[in-house]
Amino acid sequence: MHKLFMLVVTLTLFLVAREERYPTQACPAFNNMKHTTNTHHVILDTTKKYTVLRHHKGQNLILVKGEQPAQRWVDDECFSKTTYTQQQVQENNSVDTYIKRETEVKKSLISQTQNLLVLSWHNAFCETHRYKKECKRTLFTFGQGKYKEKHFVLHGLWPQPKGKQYCGVSSYEKNLDKHKQWHKLSSLELTPELKIRLQKVMPGVSSNLHKHEWIKHGTCYSSDANSYYEDAVGLTEQFNASKVGQFFRKQMGQRVSLQQVRTLFDRSFGKGTGKRVEMKCKKGLVTELWLHLGSDSDDLATLLKRGKQTRSYCTGGRIDKAGFNG
Repeated sequence: MHKLFMLVVTLTLFLVAREERYPTQACPAFNNMKHTTNTHHVILDTTKKYTVLRHHKGQNLILVKGEQPAQRWVDDECFSKTTYTQQQVQENNSVDTYIKRETEVKKSLISQTQNLLVLSWHNAFCETHRYKKECKRTLFTFGQGKYKEKHFVLHGLWPQPKGKQYCGVSSYEKNLDKHKQWHKLSSLELTPELKIRLQKVMPGVSSNLHKHEWIKHGTCYSSDANSYYEDAVGLTEQFNASKVGQFFRKQMGQRVSLQQVRTLFDRSFGKGTGKRVEMKCKKGLVTELWLHLGSDSDDLATLLKRGKQTRSYCTGGRIDKAGFNG
């Protein structure tokens, strides 16, 4: 009788263990119980069902189809005890969630007063990121390739304060972004014209930088990616067309000081705008310019005048030429 009871219990546990369940959190799925390895940085998708193969010491062994290895370990907390019916209710409420997100974004736009335009000097960036797609050089560099080697390129437009990030973003996409799985992020529905302009001023598009910037920062700036990148691209184009942009192109290979740059900003965009500029340096090279901007305008000079004054720990550096040194 005891053996029969144990057999029934074992079969029951086996059947329960092989149930299909929805995760309630976008958790990383590890190869082992110690959580030391996650091949391909797999993240659970809360909209998909997973087969639970086994439960052991607070963890679940699940099947992730299409991955190698397919069997992965996740914590109990990654799955809720809700029934499938409750999951359906959650899915039906997705429209309400979307509307709530749109409302939150619009509210953030009304109170948005400060932004940070981050521009990178592409040649210096590539000195320490040679593996990046946008840094691979060919024998012939025409068009966009030539442009990025003589202009500042767009890194991002970041709403302030610093912690204002991932507005209304699902935990699944947030985890993908934080694990640098940018190619798995949702595609952006940009207009054809904007795509061309963006690819020119943001070489990082080839590494899906534009998806990362939208998810992390753009969602707190605007309700759609087109509006966000229209502003970001437009401001970058204004900067490169200015006397400051021309100055950097003429000084390639030379050292410039923070004072020179700030004085030139004052002359180009108006008195006091230089104090809104922060220069970033690495290994003696100027790598980025951080422009502290205000809001309620699409004119770079006006936005700089409305921005907050800032200090810069980098006081000077060399303007790197195209090509790798050393």
